[in-house]
Amino acid sequence: MGFHRRLAPSGFNRGAGAALCALSAAAAALGAVPASAAPRGHTRAEVDRLYQQAEEATEAYNKAGERAGALRREVNDAQDRIARRQQSVNTMRDALGSLAGAQYRSGGVDPTVALLFSEDPEDYLDRASLIDRIDVRQADRLRELQEALRELSQERSEAAGKLTELERSRRAVASHKATVERKLASARRLLATLPAADRAAFAHASRGDDRAALPDLSGATAPDGRAAAAVAAARAALGRPYVWGASGPTGFDCSGLMQWSYAHAGIHLPRTSQEQRHAGHQVPLSQAQPGDLVVYRSDASHVGMYVGNGQVIHAPYPGAPVRYDPVGMMPISSVTRP
Repeated sequence: MGFHRRLAPSGFNRGAGAALCALSAAAAALGAVPASAAPRGHTRAEVDRLYQQAEEATEAYNKAGERAGALRREVNDAQDRIARRQQSVNTMRDALGSLAGAQYRSGGVDPTVALLFSEDPEDYLDRASLIDRIDVRQADRLRELQEALRELSQERSEAAGKLTELERSRRAVASHKATVERKLASARRLLATLPAADRAAFAHASRGDDRAALPDLSGATAPDGRAAAAVAAARAALGRPYVWGASGPTGFDCSGLMQWSYAHAGIHLPRTSQEQRHAGHQVPLSQAQPGDLVVYRSDASHVGMYVGNGQVIHAPYPGAPVRYDPVGMMPISSVTRP
């Protein structure tokens, strides 16, 4: 999203590195536009800073939202388990009540006295043996009930803890959302202070109107079918708008585009750029292949997909569509191969 871009050190060979330097210099952050047409230096730097902060907040929003979703599923599962366990406890209580009733009906008289006055001592002894067995069963059922009640109490305690954490996650989502919207509103107000010609140049660069010609990707071949499918999906998204917090199909933020593209290859990537950084093994930039994830800035707050010949596809920032840019458009922190 941020567009204060400078070429990061890389391991490409000297010729490729020179080409990337030229591409990066030509791109000049928002696109290859003359310096005279770009917004004035101080305003441009401040807009860049605001967009970068908004992207950092967007990734925090994505992470909080993902956590809230996971907690919501866990709470629903816990509530289902509690309901089933409560049903089991009720059944045990009913069974214990039936056993106790049967024992009471058999008489609470001293067994010796009952035997002396029994008309059929043999029948009494048979029933007494049954009552002994009922006593054993009742004790077993009681232990089972006690264990079930303990587990039910534990389930309810854990569910209460998850509900508390879910509420914290919801508040975090709302807080990060407010931060994103505040930063973007500040950037829009700042851009509105520019002269009309500067605003027009900025809008032109953001749309990528000067990028109609596709970069030369001849010879850039994905190493396997999964990477090829992910690259194809990312290319299919070219021109779709940046929408913060979105993961397709009609709009994307930077990490949402990567997650959506790799889903078309049957691979589930985590939601945030920070997590995507570790969703595979890291390789040197000099060994980057089409499909690799290029993660930017020291805080890993931006990510794009390498597509070969020194180019990435990424969702840049609000107002700019998914597009190609030089891989060295901003400082690179890592390259990850899912």
